[in-house]
Amino acid sequence: MPVQNTLQNTPQSTSQGTLARELLLLLLLATCWGSAYTFIKIGIETIPPVTLIAARTLLAGALLLAILRLRGLRMPRDRAVWGRFLVQACLNSAVPFTLIAWAEQSVDAGLAVILNSLTPVVTFLITAFVTRHEAVSGRKLLGVTAGLTGASLIIGVGALDGLGRDVVAQLAVVAATVCYACAAIYGKNFKGLDPMMPAAGSLVCGAVLLFPASLVIDHPWTLSPSLPSLAALLALSVFSTSLAFVIYFRLVQTLGSVATTSQAYLRVPIGVAIGAIFLGERLSVTAWIGLAFVMIGVIAMTLPSRRTA
Repeated sequence: MPVQNTLQNTPQSTSQGTLARELLLLLLLATCWGSAYTFIKIGIETIPPVTLIAARTLLAGALLLAILRLRGLRMPRDRAVWGRFLVQACLNSAVPFTLIAWAEQSVDAGLAVILNSLTPVVTFLITAFVTRHEAVSGRKLLGVTAGLTGASLIIGVGALDGLGRDVVAQLAVVAATVCYACAAIYGKNFKGLDPMMPAAGSLVCGAVLLFPASLVIDHPWTLSPSLPSLAALLALSVFSTSLAFVIYFRLVQTLGSVATTSQAYLRVPIGVAIGAIFLGERLSVTAWIGLAFVMIGVIAMTLPSRRTA
């Protein structure tokens, strides 16, 4: 009997512990990608967008390939798998990274965050009406709505002042948002692979796509990047790309597409928290209310549904 009780109690505690770990990884992913906007802003001061993102994907992909080699793992050689890596590169790195970097030359970071926080909304809509690859519920819809409301409250209505001023750049951010939503859904195709493999493969494919464009458009041999831009590029490659992609591909399999994209909401309070800690900025009452909405939204989108016995 004692053995039987132990076996009955283990799955529930393991499930709770697993969910807590996945939520911590979701928070870390939001931090990695939330900091990317700042790194991009610093990087594009002296490095053109296409070259910055080409270098970002190359450095990040090379780092992950080296780690895989140290772990004794070999990348797949199947042509079909690499074809999927190429599609994922277009949806999750080469195209959206470049669009955001180009747009941030004229779009404020706050407005870019608002537009990018639409990712869970787009993912939810595509999942509900097109792919239907995972269950969508009223609770997830509530989470999407609450998270979007909270993100807007935290950033503040004032951040929308520039809306419509640089329409083409803003549409570029929206296009990147749609790419991210599609990437979260397409990422389900890599089930069974170590999360580091699709991360490395898609980044390498992204670099292969972007470097010829960089050579033609930017003539990188003529550039003189500043030390802060190079430091931002390094941080962007290691922290906001290599580490972030490994976590991302794991969470797509464990939490699902819609839940994983909820980190787009978490980026907002993380950015506010960084400002409060390092810059001494104070949070308004509206921001605290927005933070509550964000947490409600993330919880609603990530908690697993109860299963009946």
